[in-house]
Amino acid sequence: MTTVSAPLNGRVIGLAAVPDPVFSGAMVGPGTAVDPVREPSTAVSPIDGVVVSLHAHAFVVVDTEGHGVLTHLGIDTVQLGGEGFEVLVAKGDTVVRGQEMVRWNPAAVEAAGKSPVCPVVALEATVDALSELREDGDVVAGATLFSWT
Repeated sequence: MTTVSAPLNGRVIGLAAVPDPVFSGAMVGPGTAVDPVREPSTAVSPIDGVVVSLHAHAFVVVDTEGHGVLTHLGIDTVQLGGEGFEVLVAKGDTVVRGQEMVRWNPAAVEAAGKSPVCPVVALEATVDALSELREDGDVVAGATLFSWT
């Protein structure tokens, strides 16, 4: 079983509330989302594993069980061209849960006209494979969002 943790401090809102139909419709996979606090912060890895995909606005970490977790920092933030994001790891790096991955400022993302909401998605999973899925309430980075069997 893989425990997936919050990458940021904020409020859990669930995927259905994400302002993007690809995420809200769980087309990428099941999971949840965090509406982050509006202050400069650092997104951390939600699981132990290897960084297999890395962009300024998003990263995927895969654990030893083959579970890949996508953390997407904001919606349509690819359009910012990396501005306002500082990547702290490299593709291929082995990381641990809670390790700092990307520095960014959700308030600046919002000021640029983008949603700072952060989907945390279990890639290639079924919703039945997730348990203890949080869809509301305040959360701190490192707290459990869901378990994946």
